[in-house]
Amino acid sequence: MPGLVHVIDDDASFRTAIERRLRLAGYEVATYATARALLDHLPDDTARACILLDVRIPGLSGPQLQQRLCELGFSLPIVFLTAYADTATTVQAIKAGAEDFLTKPVSSHQLIDAIERAMERHSAARSERIRRQALHALVARLTPRERQVFALIVRGKINKQIARELGTTERTVKAHRHHLMKNT
Repeated sequence: MPGLVHVIDDDASFRTAIERRLRLAGYEVATYATARALLDHLPDDTARACILLDVRIPGLSGPQLQQRLCELGFSLPIVFLTAYADTATTVQAIKAGAEDFLTKPVSSHQLIDAIERAMERHSAARSERIRRQALHALVARLTPRERQVFALIVRGKINKQIARELGTTERTVKAHRHHLMKNT
């Protein structure tokens, strides 16, 4: 289930080779020579995609781009691919949210696996975010009293306890519970 890979590397021959490799695997590829080029044309971060990013690129470095994208609230996963791996940079990138950190040269299998894992985690996180937004929208439509009843239901209270706590009848709580179940 391929997607789009945004490759950011200052080495033109590497960009061409990696683009060819990824296209053969079925991916769409967009290449950029600098971090600024990506920032100038921010891609859709809701699509099935990821960023394949070099650490050492002119201007804004890979880790600096990662930080800038995070500040912008940009959620595409980042896989670092570099010939200059050092422990400090690797740890920094992973702590900042990088999905993986690979060292050149890398096998096609290892690269594709890292890209797939990144895209799958991003898809799962996006689905969870959409699910949570839908739940928040449902809760926002509840009346204040229904919210009170809902809060007590999720705490495991039974109708009798809810009625006592809210100073109402059990029958009223049952009506609210029924309405909650029907509309959420």
